[in-house]
Amino acid sequence: MTTTATRQTLASYDPATGDLVGEVPVTSVDDIPAVVARARAALDGWRNLSAEERCAKIGAAGPRFLERADELGRLLTREMGKPLAEGTGEVKSCGYGLEEEAREIAAALEPESLEDTRTRTTVYHDAFGVCAAISPWNFPIAMPHSLVLPALVAGNTVILKPSEETPLIAQAYVDILNEVLPDGVLQIVHGADTQGKALVESDVDLIAFTGSRETGKKILASASAGLKRVVLELGGKDPLVVLSDADVDAAARFAAINSFRNAGQVCVSTERIYVHSSIADRFRSALVAVAESLPVGNGIEDGVRVGPMVSSRQKQHVLRQVEDAVRRGAQVVYGGTAREGNFVDPTVLWNVDHEMDIMREETFGPVACVQTFETNDEAVGLANDTPFGLGATVFGGDEENALAVARRLDAGMIGVNKGCGGASGSPWVGAKQSGYGYHSSKEGHRQFTQVRIVSSPKK
Repeated sequence: MTTTATRQTLASYDPATGDLVGEVPVTSVDDIPAVVARARAALDGWRNLSAEERCAKIGAAGPRFLERADELGRLLTREMGKPLAEGTGEVKSCGYGLEEEAREIAAALEPESLEDTRTRTTVYHDAFGVCAAISPWNFPIAMPHSLVLPALVAGNTVILKPSEETPLIAQAYVDILNEVLPDGVLQIVHGADTQGKALVESDVDLIAFTGSRETGKKILASASAGLKRVVLELGGKDPLVVLSDADVDAAARFAAINSFRNAGQVCVSTERIYVHSSIADRFRSALVAVAESLPVGNGIEDGVRVGPMVSSRQKQHVLRQVEDAVRRGAQVVYGGTAREGNFVDPTVLWNVDHEMDIMREETFGPVACVQTFETNDEAVGLANDTPFGLGATVFGGDEENALAVARRLDAGMIGVNKGCGGASGSPWVGAKQSGYGYHSSKEGHRQFTQVRIVSSPKK
C-alpha cells in the first residue's frame, strides 16, 4: 500500500515489469459497517424482485463485458501476469451467455412440491441476506464471478473483497455490473488481511471464500461466533496417477500443461505426479519435451505460454520449496532456474518423496514433481497421503481399471484421461481440507440460499 497526506491507496504493479498499473483507495475498516448497512438497506428491494427480473438486470451486463474484453483482458494480464489470450478469455467467459447462466441458477432455486397422504409441502430457496464474497488473485475476474453471480441471482446483496494483488480488474468487474444493478446491491471493499478480517466479523449473513486453507480456517473460526453460513473453496495438492498402460504422450502433455498453466497458479494444478516405474523413462522424456515448448515471458507478448509469478513473495515461496527438495535428494531434470524479476522457468523434479515440503504443502508455481510407484495400491496410498482433496487425475489405457483407481482417490473431483472438471451442471467441490460446502451445480447454487418449507394439510 501507499500513503498520501489525505488517504491510503492500494497500488497494483505489473509482475512482469514492476511498473505501476494503477491505484485504488483502501476501504477504511471504520467504513465497513456502513458498507454492510447499505447492503442491508438494499436487500429487500433486490430480493423482492422476481428471479426473472433479477436475471434480466444481471444479464444486461453480458454485452458490456464482451465489448470491453480486449481492454479488460490487457488490464488483467498487466495486473496478474497470465498470457493475454488467457486474460481476455477470462473476461469473455463472464460475458458470454450471462443472462442464460443466471437463469440456469434461478431454475435451481425454483420452489419444489412434496406431498404424502396427509401433508402438502413447498420447499423454497430464499435469499440468505448480505453475502461477503472474498476472492483470490489467480483468476481475478472469474473467481469473483463464481461467487458473486449465484449470490445475486438468489436475491442476496453482495460485498466483494478481492485480493489486494489484483484490485483494478475486480473494480472494473464491479463497475460493469453496477451499471445495471440497483444501488447498494453490489459493493466492493479494497484492502488486505485487515479489511478481510473486519468484513468477516461484520454484520454479514453469509461468507463465500476462495483461497488458501489457512485463511479458510481463520474465516471459519471467526464466523463460528455468529454461526454465519460459510462456503469455502480452499487449496489443493492435486495428484496425477499415470498407470502402466497409459498413453504416455497424452499423460505427459496433460501433466505439463496442468502443472505450468498460469505459471502453476491454479487451485487444481497438477502438483504431484505418480508414474508407474515401467514407463517412467518415457514419461520423463515426453514431459521435458512439452516443458521445452512453452515460452516464458511477459504475458502481453505474443506467443508466451508461461507468465510471471504474481509477486516476488510467491516466487520466493516456490524457489524455497524447489531448493529444499534438491537438498533432500530431488533431481532437477528441466528448468529450476529463476530469471530476473518474478519469473520462474517451468521445472521438472525427479526422485521426490513425501518427506519433502514440495510434496506436502501447496506450491502454486510452475513445478512438476514426479515420483514412481510399483502397484496401484501404492499409487492410491501416495495420492491420498495429504490433507488436501480438491482434484485428482488418473491416466490409464484400461478405462475400467483407471475408473476403479479413480474411485479410491480422496478428492472431490477426479478426471480419468482428462482434467478433473465435470460436465455442465457438475459441482465444483473439494474433499477433506480443500472444501467446506461447495458451489456450482444445482446443490451448489442452493448454498447461497435459506431453505424454508411451508406445509398445509392435504385435502
